[in-house]
Amino acid sequence: MNDDRDPLAALPHGPEFRFVDALESLEPGKSATGRYTVRGDESFLVGHFPGNPLMPGVILIESIAQLGGVVAQSDPEIPPLENLLLTGVRGAKILGAARPGEVLKIRAEVEGRLGAMIQVAGEVAVGERVLATAKVMLSGG
Repeated sequence: MNDDRDPLAALPHGPEFRFVDALESLEPGKSATGRYTVRGDESFLVGHFPGNPLMPGVILIESIAQLGGVVAQSDPEIPPLENLLLTGVRGAKILGAARPGEVLKIRAEVEGRLGAMIQVAGEVAVGERVLATAKVMLSGG
């Protein structure tokens, strides 16, 4: 995605805990697709699992929440929320795992907003293989 300002800069996470490397598409306030390459040097892979590193399912869900936050904070009609956090997960399904070298394709869509609460539906896949789906709740002050 070519844009003079980087929407990923809205994420409060440090680079060590950012699970969206790049945006492929962004419809501000509505939806986005992004990607993350599992490098293999992430600290959590050392113990998950030694000799057979797999991206933890909870981090797949976190990538949906992070991309959902980018979508929510980019809404041109609603000012960004302070301290936007992941506050709920519903209907999460972990259907597979990613390994070092694989590229995750992440999709997030804002389904609804109620004040400072935002519901996002998302999916993580490698190619056509869906690894995780979830609805996440984000909220801020």
